[in-house]
Amino acid sequence: MPTLVPADRARLAEVHRKRANLIVMIAAILSVVVPFLFWHGTWFGRPLSDREIGQYLADQKNPRHIQHALVQIGERIERGDVGVRRWYPNVVSLARNPVPEIRVTLAWLMGTDNHSDEFRRTLLGMLEDREPLVRRNAALSLVRFGDASGRLELLDMLRPYSVRSPTDGIVHYVLKEGDTVDTGGVLARLETGDREPLEIRSPLPGRLETQVAREGKRVSRGEEILVLSPGEEHVWEALRALYLIGEPGDLPDVERYTAGAVPGMKTRIQQQAVLTAAAIHSRASIIGQGTGKLPAPN
Repeated sequence: MPTLVPADRARLAEVHRKRANLIVMIAAILSVVVPFLFWHGTWFGRPLSDREIGQYLADQKNPRHIQHALVQIGERIERGDVGVRRWYPNVVSLARNPVPEIRVTLAWLMGTDNHSDEFRRTLLGMLEDREPLVRRNAALSLVRFGDASGRLELLDMLRPYSVRSPTDGIVHYVLKEGDTVDTGGVLARLETGDREPLEIRSPLPGRLETQVAREGKRVSRGEEILVLSPGEEHVWEALRALYLIGEPGDLPDVERYTAGAVPGMKTRIQQQAVLTAAAIHSRASIIGQGTGKLPAPN
């Protein structure tokens, strides 16, 4: 092997240096471009023009476009942009959209303008939606109107949720008791006689509290399969809403969290539950004094 003279070594080192710089430069470009492309296609924070909002709201083939437009409208409302009212008729018509994710986003959006009677009426109807996430967002948004119509739905956010079988079949669990699950996560599978088992997905975030039907049992349509304990964020939002509209009859549900009786909850949940219970007691006392009736006992 020939020996390199100093000049050759210098040239070779320069080639390696340039190659290394090129690799670093390419990596730097990709680190910017790739996340940007992902953001551009999926992140709802990308600003939309008025023309794009109109187009996105009408794009029935792409639910994420509709969601993106709704998020943008909500952000404009919160900034005080009254020009977004031109889209209100299009917005409320989405309460009948068959895609649950759109209705979930819509129920959130309508809470951002608590002066719109049109939004309030639509939210009241959404309390009857078949999807629990839609009902819960509607109940929370109504609180921003000072409307307690969704109070029972808020209480359900503090309680275990029963998951029932959508059809007849043999149940096989994917998760065990104590496992956490996000919305859409697979809880169990049903053997129904078809080629592929039917997946039972979680309608809510939470924790698998109880497997009601034993593993391998044949269950009937509508039969309770398992129970989910509430997700922490849902408990947090419900407690904050009940701080404003809760009634004395709600205290047993609230006080389960003041005592730390529900496993898996952080300290902030217990602290908020204490504040919510105190606010309910305070309102009951004021109402009792105003009507001449004795306040509810502590």
